[in-house]
Formats: sequence, C-alpha cells, structure tokens
Amino acid sequence: MAEDDPDTDSGNGQLFALTRDKVLLLVILLVGIAGSGIVRRSLGELGYNALGELVFVLGYGGMVFAVWYGWIRPMDISGPN
Repeated sequence: MAEDDPDTDSGNGQLFALTRDKVLLLVILLVGIAGSGIVRRSLGELGYNALGELVFVLGYGGMVFAVWYGWIRPMDISGPN
C-alpha cells in the first residue's frame, strides 16, 4: 500500500521528470545558443556579417541573463549561520 502513495516517493526518477520549468530552460538554451548561431551564420552568408555578430551577441547574452535571472539568482546560496 505504501508503494502506491505519492507522498512516500523516495525521489528516484524525479531528476529526469519533465516539468514546465525544465522545458522552458531547454527552450531558452536552444534558442539562445543554436537559434542565434543559425541566424548569425545566415546573415553572414547574406553579407550582413556585422549584423549577424550583433544578433549572436545579443541572443547569447540574453540567454545567459535569462538563465541567471530565472534560475540562478533566486537560489539561496548561503552558508550555515
């Protein structure tokens, strides 16, 4: 009976459970890294190399800021009192 109780789950498998936060993080990483890189290359091939570099820097930097602001900043990283 205790095996079916969700409150007594030992947490095994929760690391890889697909949650809304994890999906959002994956999308932000995908768009920030791959998306901005693809756009940068496409603009470079069209002759807009400087604009492509700007798009990549803003996309990658925006991704780093979003991950920091949404996931790293709210963490309570303090030592024992």
